[in-house]
Amino acid sequence: MSDIDVAKASFDAYRRQDADAMLRVLSPDYRFTSPQDDHIDRDAFMERCFPTADRFSTSTVLELVSTPTGVLYVYEYELTDGGRYRNVELIRVEGDQLVETQVFFGGQVG
Repeated sequence: MSDIDVAKASFDAYRRQDADAMLRVLSPDYRFTSPQDDHIDRDAFMERCFPTADRFSTSTVLELVSTPTGVLYVYEYELTDGGRYRNVELIRVEGDQLVETQVFFGGQVG
């Protein structure tokens, strides 16, 4: 699988809340960083972040590009409360697994 295919598999597993599929694409040494999470490990990600998909009513991929440093994922999403936002993620893939995700929160859109 390409780096983009691996990233897409993780998005799909998240949206479907398929923990087994997500664990298959996350390296045992996976690290996740966002403005709310500082280099948390795979177990903490699965506990804190993975179960949050029900907050989103829509999610649209704006850009998904493989670069030498990782996959850049730009997306816009709407929360069930009506707020609309845009974020960027830098996703590092090794083999067929994600090893790191860095999330950069954007502001409200529209």
